[in-house]
Amino acid sequence: MRQIILDTETTGLDPNQGHRIIEFAGLEMVNRKLTGRHLHLYMHPERDIDPDAERVHGISLEFLADKPKFRDVAAELAEFIADAELIIHNAPFDVGFLNAEFNRLGLPLVDKQCALVTDTLAMARDAFPGKRNSLDALCDRFEIDRSNRTLHGALIDCELLAEVYLWMTRGQESLMMDIGYGDNADGSSSQGYRFERKPLTVLAASAEELAAHQEYLDTLDKSVKGTCLWRSIENPPAGNPA
Repeated sequence: MRQIILDTETTGLDPNQGHRIIEFAGLEMVNRKLTGRHLHLYMHPERDIDPDAERVHGISLEFLADKPKFRDVAAELAEFIADAELIIHNAPFDVGFLNAEFNRLGLPLVDKQCALVTDTLAMARDAFPGKRNSLDALCDRFEIDRSNRTLHGALIDCELLAEVYLWMTRGQESLMMDIGYGDNADGSSSQGYRFERKPLTVLAASAEELAAHQEYLDTLDKSVKGTCLWRSIENPPAGNPA
């Protein structure tokens, strides 16, 4: 199944109060590797941007003055995400905004267009209960370089989230791909970032842990009045390789 690492930036926090999407970014992943296909769009929101939101993402209404409206790019966006699994950090937020935009145009909602939505924030909360699980916190936890991220932006957040997702699902060894993505909000050219996943650390059992393991196997042997299955796997009979 195609996976789309997805993020949006918006004019505010609540689509029910008329806030709109102003930036959309999606990176395509197939077989746990980025394909190089992506979609990056800026949209004029037809309303003001909350000052607090602008301080977070740095996108001004002046920058968006000549950008298309959501209705102008809706078909392109829908085609890009069609039948894919969407990987989103705090999915209810982005899906809520996408649904509001699609509903405004009489188009099918996200759950009708996509195969599945996976929320990496929910995954992180299950894996690290009681810890900070923002995208920044997860990057720090997995030692993912975010030095190029000075403002929140949909594109850079997708790149970071792709690496976080692979760490959390114990998949791809590394992302070694340079991808160009067009223009940033400040008019500068955005170059792809080279992802390089650090090798996994292998921890060998200590002598005390090995001894405790053997003691546990002894109790299993007694309970089955013979040799437990685990010992048979560890020491297969001659001529019977495991």
